[in-house]
Amino acid sequence: MEIHTPDWVKHAVFYQIFPDRFAKGKQPGKSMLDHIRWEDWSAVPTLQGYKGGNLWGVLEKLDYLQDLGVNAIYFTPIFQSASNHRYHTHDYYQVDPMLGSTAAFRELLMAAHKRNMKVVLDGVFNHASRGFFFFHDILENGPHSPYVDWFQIEDWPLSAYDGSKPANYLGWADNRALPVFNHNNPAVREYIMEIAEYWINSGIDGWRLDVPFEVKTEGFWQEFRDRVKALNPDAYIVGEVWGDSREWLDGTQFDGVMNYLFTGSTIAFTAGDRVDLEQVEGRDYQPYPPLFAGDYAEKIQHLLEMYPWEIQLTQLNLLASHDTARLISIAGGDEPTVELATLLLMTFPGPPSVYYGDEVGLPGRLDPDSRRGFPDEPDWNRPVLDYHKKLIALRHDRPSLRIGTYQVLSAEGTVYVFARQLPEEESIVAVNVGTTVGEITVDATRLKTRCDRLLYGNAECVWSNDNLTLTIPARTGCILG
Repeated sequence: MEIHTPDWVKHAVFYQIFPDRFAKGKQPGKSMLDHIRWEDWSAVPTLQGYKGGNLWGVLEKLDYLQDLGVNAIYFTPIFQSASNHRYHTHDYYQVDPMLGSTAAFRELLMAAHKRNMKVVLDGVFNHASRGFFFFHDILENGPHSPYVDWFQIEDWPLSAYDGSKPANYLGWADNRALPVFNHNNPAVREYIMEIAEYWINSGIDGWRLDVPFEVKTEGFWQEFRDRVKALNPDAYIVGEVWGDSREWLDGTQFDGVMNYLFTGSTIAFTAGDRVDLEQVEGRDYQPYPPLFAGDYAEKIQHLLEMYPWEIQLTQLNLLASHDTARLISIAGGDEPTVELATLLLMTFPGPPSVYYGDEVGLPGRLDPDSRRGFPDEPDWNRPVLDYHKKLIALRHDRPSLRIGTYQVLSAEGTVYVFARQLPEEESIVAVNVGTTVGEITVDATRLKTRCDRLLYGNAECVWSNDNLTLTIPARTGCILG
């Protein structure tokens, strides 16, 4: 079977936005929202507080994102909800009024597309919320509700709020706030398919699917793909699956997944024993124990062999998300860790995804701390922003860094070297995660060209016959072209 994935994704740099925390813009004709008591923007976030970020604010920040080099935005949920993260969906057809309602989203979508920026929305289709109209009808009418079969009811009466009594319905992760859909019900299945079609018809460029592995109904995601792709063959479908995803990446379901297997290995290699275990234990991506270069090479080779190359090029690669602590906090404030990991992220097959604020050094421990308000400009870490811009620009400038084959050239001790190769262009990437200068000699007969131009970093490169010797300062990396 020939696998097709959207070509634009292979050349994208994503930026993940948590809308309540990225930017607060003026909402036309919405003076009511000016008088809401928002949580202080710069204060440490609370689990349930709102800070008032909205889509008008994102619209005002498009110049910033374009200057950064971003050409695709992934939004965590934007639909009407009673939670700051909006994974508790009330209405899948309405953008939350706090975010500016559907009018703000349509204007933002149009402005993004004028800049050739793609927009991907978060689809929370495993569960809804207690405030979802269909479930609320069951709470009001009990077994007489016409929607009883839309959820997984176990007994009566339902207890949606009183934790001293059994909920009597299935909630995601035993959370009674998140009633799980009955996906075997044809009406539920059709309802979700129509939501997916509605927003694709409205112009969005794809869906990120929340916990899709929880949906066990046979053929569900195959139908989802068929119906989405029938409307837009270039729509991107990416699933939140943290581990081995071969079950979903057979070409009939998702174009890619959030590539946490890359995340875990890359953090374990670049951060090493600096990892704050409190920030990662219990998380499925396991960025520990520390890895040396040979171990990292093995994990990366295994990862690249897991999926067809067409899928590899549309995997969504990341270092942090709203579900993890930020890397700078995981690494105990060690900035070289972030630069080394970002270098590996920006040179790996598949689009990189930057979690809002990481590019300016925003810290954050586990949720809710990892969802802080985007800092004001005086608080930006300028060197971090500078290398993000340089690495993103290099990725855009060099096709080999986007779609070239990936060949490990050497992996010894703390030094890891690989090539991204196309017939007409080649790039060499080398990192030294050690605390002393690293020197390594690479067999240059495995290269197509003599890469002797330093594009990034300050390593010393010496060519001799068929060998390339690299001397790389401690805790740095480089790119040659």
